[in-house]
Amino acid sequence: MNLEQNADFEQADKLFPYFQPIICVASGLIVGYEALARQYDENGQVISAGQLFSSPDITEEQLIAWDRTVRHQALLKFCQLNHKSYLTLNISASWIDKVSDLRALPTLQMLDKLNIDRSRIIIEIAATRGNLDKIAAVAREYRKHNLKVAIDSFGAGFSQLERVIAIRPDVIKLDMRLFKQATKGGIANEVVHLLARLSKRTACLIVCEGVETDNEFFYALSCGAQYVQGHLFSPAAAEFKKPDHYQRHIESLRKTFLQRVLRKEARKLQSADKVKDLIELLRQALATDFNLNELSAHPFEESGILRFYLCNNEGNQISSNFNFAGGKWFEEAGEIGFNWSWRPYFYQLLALENVSDSHGIVASEQYRDFSTGRLCKTLSLRLDKERILSVDIVEEPA
Repeated sequence: MNLEQNADFEQADKLFPYFQPIICVASGLIVGYEALARQYDENGQVISAGQLFSSPDITEEQLIAWDRTVRHQALLKFCQLNHKSYLTLNISASWIDKVSDLRALPTLQMLDKLNIDRSRIIIEIAATRGNLDKIAAVAREYRKHNLKVAIDSFGAGFSQLERVIAIRPDVIKLDMRLFKQATKGGIANEVVHLLARLSKRTACLIVCEGVETDNEFFYALSCGAQYVQGHLFSPAAAEFKKPDHYQRHIESLRKTFLQRVLRKEARKLQSADKVKDLIELLRQALATDFNLNELSAHPFEESGILRFYLCNNEGNQISSNFNFAGGKWFEEAGEIGFNWSWRPYFYQLLALENVSDSHGIVASEQYRDFSTGRLCKTLSLRLDKERILSVDIVEEPA
């Protein structure tokens, strides 16, 4: 073993926990802390022990022993906290393979010894390789004893959807790299919003880690995260803080976010009014023989209208796609005869007509248009007794 490795072993004897606050975006209160292993460097500065725990030169058994020591220290410190926040403890999925007796899980034994309310503890299963059946069994055992289970760093390493399905976590913590990529848009953004939708359907809380800027906090709000943690508020520290320590800061950020989204929504509503006027113009033109050249004189493209087409009451497309681009209309006949009755914007319109005399407009969910790559919605409305008009519009005009 070289000198550097010897130093690692000496440092390991001085491991200790620090605590990073986790904040509820709705109340602004600190609701919990994540316990993180720390050590001193050669200059006496506190640093992360992550490099030590990822060293390939240290046996897994030794790492597990050190981790349990830090975990016990963290629980001892947590006993001193006099408000009802929770504590999250990280456990590597690969270490769970070493568990031989589910009835003697070390963390449960520590909680019993220290008389800590188990409902205040969350076990974070880190994104490392491990036996999925064993992980799921351990998660069930923790839940049986009133602990909650989180998946850490979702979107990285081995933290995949099958693990979510098997464990059914109470909390999902977004991988920091995925979160930061998502703030820039693109497919990472779509993945995060898909995950947010999944969390709503399964009563699972979303935590955004690594929040370092105001804009990252605003993004966390926009994607529906309930909790945040990161250096925008505090790095991990030795001591706990009062629950309302960041409440004014959070309140100020929420006000700024509200002002921003109100301006954005106002622009969208103005744009929607223009689209409605143009769709009404389109409806009137389609009631008789229409002239595409005359229609092209109106600002369809500027308003984000991409195309329109007609269906019968069975959902069969009976017209070409009439596309608008470059200031001109052009036809594409390739989808004539396609049936769209299975799409919500079609059958919801018929359902609306069955319960109301109102001929309103039904909008689809947002989707990415195949031919243009732009974020769109489809609007569906009654043209006459036999025909239904569908209009594809850009959700955010360029």
